[in-house]
Amino acid sequence: MNILGISAYYHDAAAAILVDGKLIAAAQEERFSRKKHDARFPVNAIRYCLKEAGLDMSMVDQVAFYDKPFLKFERLLETYYNFAPRGLISFVTAIPVWVNEKLFLKRNIRKGLKEIGEYDARSLPLFFPEHHLSHAASAFYPSPFQEAVIVTVDGVGEWATASVCTGKGNSIRILKELRFPHSVGLLYSAFTYFLGFRVNSGEYKMMGLAPYGHPRSQRVEEFVRVIGQELVKVGEDGSIWLNQKYFRYATGLRMINHRRWKKLFGIPRRREEEEIRQVHCDLALAIQRVTEQIMMKMVTHAKDCAESEKQAVNLCLAGGVALNCVANGKIKASGLFRNIFVQPAAGDAGGALGAALAVHHIYHENERRVKASEMTENSGCMNGSGNEVNRQDAMQGAFLGPSYPAEAIREVLAKFNGVAGEIPDFNVLGKETARLIADGHVVGWFQGRLEFGPRALGNRSILADARNPEMQKKLNLKVKYREGFRPFAPAVRMEDVADYFEFDDASPYMLMVAPVLAKRRRDLPDNYYELPHMERLYVPRSDLPAITHIDFSARLQTVHRETNPRFWQLIGDFKELTGCGVLINTSFNVRGEPVVCSPEDAYRCFMRTEMDYLVMGSFLCKKQDQPPWNEKGWRQKIGKD
Repeated sequence: MNILGISAYYHDAAAAILVDGKLIAAAQEERFSRKKHDARFPVNAIRYCLKEAGLDMSMVDQVAFYDKPFLKFERLLETYYNFAPRGLISFVTAIPVWVNEKLFLKRNIRKGLKEIGEYDARSLPLFFPEHHLSHAASAFYPSPFQEAVIVTVDGVGEWATASVCTGKGNSIRILKELRFPHSVGLLYSAFTYFLGFRVNSGEYKMMGLAPYGHPRSQRVEEFVRVIGQELVKVGEDGSIWLNQKYFRYATGLRMINHRRWKKLFGIPRRREEEEIRQVHCDLALAIQRVTEQIMMKMVTHAKDCAESEKQAVNLCLAGGVALNCVANGKIKASGLFRNIFVQPAAGDAGGALGAALAVHHIYHENERRVKASEMTENSGCMNGSGNEVNRQDAMQGAFLGPSYPAEAIREVLAKFNGVAGEIPDFNVLGKETARLIADGHVVGWFQGRLEFGPRALGNRSILADARNPEMQKKLNLKVKYREGFRPFAPAVRMEDVADYFEFDDASPYMLMVAPVLAKRRRDLPDNYYELPHMERLYVPRSDLPAITHIDFSARLQTVHRETNPRFWQLIGDFKELTGCGVLINTSFNVRGEPVVCSPEDAYRCFMRTEMDYLVMGSFLCKKQDQPPWNEKGWRQKIGKD
């Protein structure tokens, strides 16, 4: 049975293919189209998935779409009716789009599939699992747990904005839902918008900005109080009620009522690219704290809903809010659950996979084959007890996208007259790359299969030395071309993680924040919190200054030999050379651009930036040896994130 999963038409369109229940491939459309968060029907991603599986369209048995369009349309109509006469302009604007894209979704899906190849539409059934069921399936079915509680949190699906479920074997039971317009994701996005970042992409920035807030500031405490008193009421079970007089997302073309928010917080909305002030940092910290409180209440309630002891110790998370790695880290540190699995493509892209898995397991009632065994080295997920567990999940390290042979790399180098040396022996190549990084160079690293989800995990990465105090600034301003306050993640081999971080478990998908070990920290000056926030950034805080965030935290990736042997070996080579087992790992792209997919994408990004070296497969390129790159206006074409 070949099941194709699809998500599209909102943001982060994607495709995934299952063959007899096994996940063969998954990818986002943006990686091929080069349009960030591309929402269009994922023609290129589907073509890739079919090719990887050795299939054509005529061999696909079923197609699963990640939500129910008619329920969404019902929500749209009912919302406008309930809020009338507000939102008339928005209603008139939205209806033609909905009629074309949503009400005729079956027609549009079949039309899109026809672009890929011929098939018999009469014998190809389409399935439409609910949005949050797709999220829940994407988290539970690939997890290493026979039983678990499942929490999904995002902006909105059809009606649901969050759900609490239980999973056992091949079944998922939805117990509770939070319904629109009350939404944790939309609350967080409203602050993202108010602080001058873009909704559905700038939430990462706000999360990175929050630690610049003064942790003991009365203003932060006052902001938290005002949010809880005026904007959101939080129940003990994590349910929330949003005061709609402050919001406009239900009926308008904006997220918030600007006038009311200005009066509430004493500042106007920050314009994009306007200077970030301390008050913005404090407000970001306040909403991050509120979000963490809501999530903690929600997962605590989910644990109370567990029907068995096995469910009560295992937690699965998905939905866009599950990408808030700070909140995830707080949940893990609480010890509430022994084991936590977060779907690496937790947002809408992962819905494509979840929809296909829901059809396979729920509709067809196929049993799960969980890769669970008692305890070997290198866990695939977090274990709050501190005991090492081998629970290999089914995500294959999230390396589910395309790979490229040496010949494809040679063709790209020939196309651009690129100069490269070939080092076929990876033992030699790894040691040479480690030496270059240790010497202070920035290296583009292109290996194996592309990652599925928002994080680069060691196959489409930019790598650098975490010990270098200048590297955070260099990477942001001269390589990534992004805001200087944004932090970088450390990559460390699983067996070494406890030597550097207050974290004794696995975080393979860069979805947990953990503190840097106290013994590695440096004392802060007495006036530290009185310094302007960008000056605080450049005060050395540990012996790993380039990855130690302003609050001594780091967004951690543990690297596992089983899922990425080359990256694991490279980090080992660097440790052998320097005594340090940590590298900076950031995504191979610039601001506003999707992570690179192909060798041509990688070479272009390498030449456009101040990266020093590029390693593609067994080929090593030195920037100084390359012909001049005369491309103009490329940053304007890419746009902002």
